[in-house]
Amino acid sequence: MNRSFATAILTVLALGTTALPATAAPATAPAPITSTVLGPQSRADDAIAWFAARNGSTAYQGYCEKAVENAYGRTGVYASAIANWNDAVRRGAAHRGDLNPPKGALVFWNISAYGHVGVATGDGNFWATSVNSRIGKARLPYFSNYLGWAQPNF
Repeated sequence: MNRSFATAILTVLALGTTALPATAAPATAPAPITSTVLGPQSRADDAIAWFAARNGSTAYQGYCEKAVENAYGRTGVYASAIANWNDAVRRGAAHRGDLNPPKGALVFWNISAYGHVGVATGDGNFWATSVNSRIGKARLPYFSNYLGWAQPNF
């Protein structure tokens, strides 16, 4: 203990007042954390994130239906995009020619014998293979012979 500090304490004690050595001010309690707890991402968000994570990849060229199914955590449901579309038509779930699909809807084109499919983002855009020859995001309709959209049936 240094001499001036000891003298100060003795002086205070002699005056009959209790003194404590100076310390840092007590820390204030942290403000409570307030946040909104969100539920799990929707399947649509997961599918869109799957495509976004593969942006620019050529790994799925020629396999648009497989890419869409994989984005939704499935594989081998339909043999082709056109088979998927034809099933949607048969089920009465196809929205022919509608350029305003909701987020996560599958969007279809008749651009080959196998068709083509992507995943709508809900804002007029979609993710698919074959956008500039790779996985990419584009504005609808982008390809010719747009068929329409349907909710995934898997």
